[in-house]
Amino acid sequence: MGLFSKKKKEVFGSFIIHLLMKEKCEMPEKQLMNDVMAKHLGRIDCFSYSDESAGFAVRKEMLDFNKKKMKLPPNLMIMNGIKIKEAILDDFDIAQTWDCPDAAEIIKDCKYQVIANDFLGIQLEYKTRAEMLVDFIEALVELFPSCKALVFENSKKMISRQSVLDCKLPKEMRFIHYAVNVRFFNIQNTQDMVIDTVGMTTLLLPDLQYHFHNVDPNYVVYHAKNVLSYIYENDNPIKPGDHIDGLQNGEMNEDIQWFVQYEKSLIQPAREVININMGEFAAF
Repeated sequence: MGLFSKKKKEVFGSFIIHLLMKEKCEMPEKQLMNDVMAKHLGRIDCFSYSDESAGFAVRKEMLDFNKKKMKLPPNLMIMNGIKIKEAILDDFDIAQTWDCPDAAEIIKDCKYQVIANDFLGIQLEYKTRAEMLVDFIEALVELFPSCKALVFENSKKMISRQSVLDCKLPKEMRFIHYAVNVRFFNIQNTQDMVIDTVGMTTLLLPDLQYHFHNVDPNYVVYHAKNVLSYIYENDNPIKPGDHIDGLQNGEMNEDIQWFVQYEKSLIQPAREVININMGEFAAF
């Protein structure tokens, strides 16, 4: 396991989803919500339901709190019909919505939202939490057909509802596809570029950072997605001072090795990242 701390937090961090709507919608009927949530998440209990909110306990993922000698399920909460008073994404965030080309228009048109989140989910093993959240996302887009797009508060990534419905990726790849943002920046008055990721820290895994020049940024995005998948699949085995396969002509090549180090991120939000030194292409 890499240097990134996996210590559980005292404050249970939530994964927050904004479902954007043009108009206020009704809360789906309780039985429909039960049926759809159970279809995606297995055994669930609806412990609260009203016109404004609903809460579900995911019984298949019981958490063992040894000090208190009790078991608790993670909870999934849905709050409906909330008027959007403050912009969910600012101009900086909208500029990084590569996965949703109509982001600015959607933000302008959508006046209401449904907010969904998990509670206690951070206590789960990271893959278990990721799969639960993927199931939750897919249940939400089924329950709220008037949703135009989803924004993930933890990463500021925006994707359309249709892109969730159309996703054919294996389940283990969907959390990164849905909820981890790969961002691109040109550094003013230089030829340098930065590509970084935001959202892996939701799973207590590190994000990535590349500071480089003279490489097609699309190749670097491809590399980043491959490294993210490797980190996810293997519980982040990357240690400070390790080397990873680099790129040649846009393809991963084991004959080219790039040095990696854990550093503070260059761009907000402040977080620990794996900085990937791209050798001759690295910016200093």
